[in-house]
Amino acid sequence: MSEPPHDLDVTGDASRRMAERRIRNRALTIGLSVTPFGLSFGAVSAEAHLSLVQVCLLSLVLFSGASQFALVSIIGAGGSYFSAVGTALLLGVRNGLYGARINALLRPTGWRRFLMAEVTIDESTAMAVSETRSGHSARAFWSTAVSVYVLWNVSTIVGAVVGNALGSPATTGLDVAGPAAFIALLAPRLTTLRMRLVALGSGAIALISVPAVPVGAPILIGGLAAVALLLVFDR
Repeated sequence: MSEPPHDLDVTGDASRRMAERRIRNRALTIGLSVTPFGLSFGAVSAEAHLSLVQVCLLSLVLFSGASQFALVSIIGAGGSYFSAVGTALLLGVRNGLYGARINALLRPTGWRRFLMAEVTIDESTAMAVSETRSGHSARAFWSTAVSVYVLWNVSTIVGAVVGNALGSPATTGLDVAGPAAFIALLAPRLTTLRMRLVALGSGAIALISVPAVPVGAPILIGGLAAVALLLVFDR
């Protein structure tokens, strides 16, 4: 049986190295892009009077930016733990949907399924799906997951330490870090007219409910309203 031509092996190796380099660079870029949000989360957590250990555990275990921001923002504003946890869970529903897609794409087994579930987020899912045709979905997923996980946790610690050192968040402007980060996370996802209408409608409903419900509940109400509006638009 004849062996494959040597030049085909060389071409294949060069293509693989180029793909690995592309994925590595993109994963690092994505990891660096989340650091401002990690710094903001650390600062918001310091404002909410969470200890450094609590802040670290949230980033290490929960590891979902929007859910983390919602949780500490509501607690910091004096809201109930029910509202905080309920809102965080609602925002985390999308991660479950991502998990189903990643499970079908990469088919992890054993302990890898639990580890993969922990780091299945917007960025790692997007990278894995984007590399489906190239056959490098697994590498893209894990490279992005490690990059984001490490840099998010490091920036969270830095933000919490700096936030504690600076004192009152209001005097330094850090009190707006949470809302600003929420807007920055949301804006890139409003790519269609339908999504913009849903965002405006659910935001209006949340604002209207502020005087009538406990602290933290408006976010939960707004989130549920967004789901209801999506169902209406999809009919």
